[in-house]
Amino acid sequence: MPVTRLHDAERRDFASDNYAGTHPEILAAIAEANGGHQTSYGEDRYTERLQEVVQQHFGSAASAFPVFNGTAANVLSLQSLLPRWGAVICAETAHIHTDENGAPERVGAVKLLTVPTPDGKLTPDLVARQAWGFGDEHRAQPGVVSITQSTELGTLYTPHEVRALADQAHSLGMRLHLDGARISNAAAALGVPLRSFTTDAGVDVVSLGGTKNGLLFGEAVVVLTPDADGGLTYLRKMDMQLASKMRFVSTQLVALYEGDLWLRSATHANAMATRLRAGIEDLPGVHVTRPTQANGVFVVFPPGVADVLRRRWRFYDWDVATSEVRLMCSFDTTEADVDELVSAVASAVA
Repeated sequence: MPVTRLHDAERRDFASDNYAGTHPEILAAIAEANGGHQTSYGEDRYTERLQEVVQQHFGSAASAFPVFNGTAANVLSLQSLLPRWGAVICAETAHIHTDENGAPERVGAVKLLTVPTPDGKLTPDLVARQAWGFGDEHRAQPGVVSITQSTELGTLYTPHEVRALADQAHSLGMRLHLDGARISNAAAALGVPLRSFTTDAGVDVVSLGGTKNGLLFGEAVVVLTPDADGGLTYLRKMDMQLASKMRFVSTQLVALYEGDLWLRSATHANAMATRLRAGIEDLPGVHVTRPTQANGVFVVFPPGVADVLRRRWRFYDWDVATSEVRLMCSFDTTEADVDELVSAVASAVA
């Protein structure tokens, strides 16, 4: 029998929730959707069911466009909301600005107008720094405000804060986009339904996350305001995101969001981050730098400690200048995983 497993299936790191495997319930859903023929390119029963599931969460006007990955969901969302001369206001730390290799600009032909923020969150006052020049032919026209929930710094927008941004954007003739790569972690932490800080708060389009919460692959663009769909049917194909066997993307999203798997998985990941913070924050020389509101812990270790820990675990440098690192927990992070890391930190700082 050929060897098919090439890694230690018991190893778990703290670099990213993308490192985690696929949730067993998601794998089961993929297997269940296999066999027989289903019409391709989204005319299948699973994509049809996904529309029903999305509407249960976001309202009867919502519509979902499954795609392969989160960068595509963001690029397509922004493309659909903007004319060719449009621009997006976002935080300097936004994923669309720092981690998508220029895809919004190069593929989406979108100008990004960034704003520095202390905590990764935009406010109406911060948006106002870039929301100007309307009608000026020499300036890309601000047309979208894009926020991330939870943010790249692990912080959360309350429904009230999102509503304030939506009201401001709409008053200026702009739209509000929400990058929801970790939308489940945000809802779990806030203890609110998904629609409370999306549909009910005035968001127009959501990038609905899946991969960071247990999917094998796949996300979706969810249009909440029907007149905000600027040709997604055509843009998705043009941007090479129209899956021929779409049932295998859609069935994963159905399995995640139809019941409570999204909430169970996110709640667990958040709890592991809380446990991790509690275990290390009072250790000598350890400085936890940011609030732990979802499933990430940002920390500066004493000199040399991070290098010791890297002999066993992978994690990311967040700010090389300050030696800040990011530790992420996932749906499959265990208490034993966390406690092992905490014990290693305690030994290293001692």
